[in-house]
Amino acid sequence: MQVTELSFSEKRDWLRLTRTQTVGPVAFRDLLKRYKTPGKALDSLPSIIRNKNVRLPTIEQVEAEMAASEELGVQIIAACESDYPAYLRALDPVPPIISVWGDVSLLHKPCVGIIGSRNASALGLKFAATMAHDIGHSGYTIVSGLARGIDASAHGASLASGTAAVLGGGVDHIYPRQNAQLFKDIRHQGVLVSESPLGYRATARDFPRRNRIISGLSLGIVVIEAAERSGTLITARYALEQNREVMAAPGSPLDPRTKGCNRLIRQGAALIETADDVIDILRDVTPPYVMESETAYDSADFDYQAEAKNINQAISNITPLLSTTPTHRDDVIRSSGLPTAVINAALLEMELNGDVLVEPDGRIAINPESY
Repeated sequence: MQVTELSFSEKRDWLRLTRTQTVGPVAFRDLLKRYKTPGKALDSLPSIIRNKNVRLPTIEQVEAEMAASEELGVQIIAACESDYPAYLRALDPVPPIISVWGDVSLLHKPCVGIIGSRNASALGLKFAATMAHDIGHSGYTIVSGLARGIDASAHGASLASGTAAVLGGGVDHIYPRQNAQLFKDIRHQGVLVSESPLGYRATARDFPRRNRIISGLSLGIVVIEAAERSGTLITARYALEQNREVMAAPGSPLDPRTKGCNRLIRQGAALIETADDVIDILRDVTPPYVMESETAYDSADFDYQAEAKNINQAISNITPLLSTTPTHRDDVIRSSGLPTAVINAALLEMELNGDVLVEPDGRIAINPESY
């Protein structure tokens, strides 16, 4: 991806396309490959979207968000701009836009994610604070999700050295309310990050997106107390998919809060006991700029008009292959037996019309509200 600074109108188009209801990171990527610019994609969307319930945000709505962000001191940063974190730009799909409130330079330092249980033990909270303090004072920004428990402990202990809180809602929405003072402290001393618009209140569907950004910003993830079924393990899975280091603190087999950590270690995560363990593991990790993607929005060599009939037929063929359980795109392509470019074009139209739901990592599921 070529790094460039956007004009006001170009930034507005990036934001407007991103804020369109059914345009997630995968659809945004594919639209830019198809139409070259967000402005041309926006002009073409009405001819693709059959679902009358899907409406583009107006120019006035987007400009109002931009003005409100500027008034608060919130930066809206597109994936092609120089202030966008290099490690996050390496993801596929790339989050097209992030909002940043606070010291953006903290996102350009090497980052370490510290995550874990909301219902943490006193020992777990102390361990998280010690790790965050020691790793932070070794030159790393500590990244977490501002949740209760391990997240809050890690943020609080790394305020002085630098901490980044990734939110599911807008960067101006405090959640949970009990972390209101911590939110304000991070706003003034650290940095708040979100994909969501100002004023947006997070729903359950938004937290996987938040988790993917936590791991995406980080060289590696430290897991401290995690149950076997928890959002923490979703973040660890994203980290593995992103080729990030996954590290876990072991715990008692009798404590359900540590079963997830112990399982991660059995599956190959590094066992860590001190901050030095983490620093030693990360010392040889490739710097962010080496991993920077060069092709995320490169134009696709595909004639959509000539393939229109094949795309429509592909939609019919794809639908029976999908279910409400998210499926990897590669599995859909293999099962269909159709050319990859045709399948990708068909899935793009299905996503834009709300026929399918696309997870942050690109997995696809039938939208139960459409059938």
